[in-house]
Amino acid sequence: MTQPFRDFAAVRAAALTLLAPDADMMAAARERDLQLTKPTGALARLEDCVFHLAAWQRRAIPRLDNIHIAIFAGNHGVAARGVSAYPAEVTVQMVANFERGGAAINQLARLHGATLSVAALELNRPTEDFSVAAAMTEADCLAAINAGATAVPSSCDLLVPGEMGIGNTTTAAALAAALYGGNAASWVGPGTGVNGDALASKIGVVDAALGFHAAWLGDPLEALRRVGGRELAALFGAVLMARLKSVPVLLDGFVVGAAAAVLARLNPTGLEHCLAGHVSAEPGHRRLLAELGKPALLDLGMRLGEGAGAAVAIGLLKAAVACHAGMATFAEASVSQRG
Repeated sequence: MTQPFRDFAAVRAAALTLLAPDADMMAAARERDLQLTKPTGALARLEDCVFHLAAWQRRAIPRLDNIHIAIFAGNHGVAARGVSAYPAEVTVQMVANFERGGAAINQLARLHGATLSVAALELNRPTEDFSVAAAMTEADCLAAINAGATAVPSSCDLLVPGEMGIGNTTTAAALAAALYGGNAASWVGPGTGVNGDALASKIGVVDAALGFHAAWLGDPLEALRRVGGRELAALFGAVLMARLKSVPVLLDGFVVGAAAAVLARLNPTGLEHCLAGHVSAEPGHRRLLAELGKPALLDLGMRLGEGAGAAVAIGLLKAAVACHAGMATFAEASVSQRG
């Protein structure tokens, strides 16, 4: 299969030559909204979601018939530092659970009629411990970016990226700090449930990584390569390719957000095609969404990962689209408009 990006230079070039939203289709959706049998603005953020989908799907009445959930799994060398409450082999076990249909994301995909793909990224070859070395070579990082990019269907109405990887909230915290500044304590959270001395150790590992790689962290792609992971690189590749294909994206939690933030740092308009499905219980996620300027659709205290929070938010988007597409206009319903 031909890989979308031959090198980091091609990735950078793509990030700087992004499609803009379709202003005409957004305007048409707004005009239709003004004619529907409700007070102007009465559906509030649901209306904003419709306008967003219309602009990126490039049609005045958006659809959600073809939703794809793409999960990427990776293993992290830094997990050997005890940064997670679970052992690294859980990544492989959960991938098998996804493939058997036994995880939460499988039930949510089924509920919404979404297709689901799972890409296991060299789980038998964890990244390097990023506190003492670069997590990935450029070739490894590029391969993961391309794995994400090739997972995006061209005909998709909505992409929901998800992840699995023991230790990846540590990685997300390091990457967020690299991209937006601050020390480890301002980004690191409990992840799978570490606290006390284990949480202090996790913070120390991220601070060590930030110090070790400090000279290179001004470059978002280098930050991804040095303190990221394969699944984060794949998530970045998927979000970038979705933009190149004008596919709207519903972001999940802290790990997905940190990966997507690489595109935002390469291009300030890079995440215009994305909505934030939810804000997780991981403390750094709320801060990250503020940096990205992405208010979450849901705040349920979830911390599962695997795309689950965003998948729950699909229901809100479906409600928004159903109202926009199915409501009668004032003329059709013979209802008087406001004078």
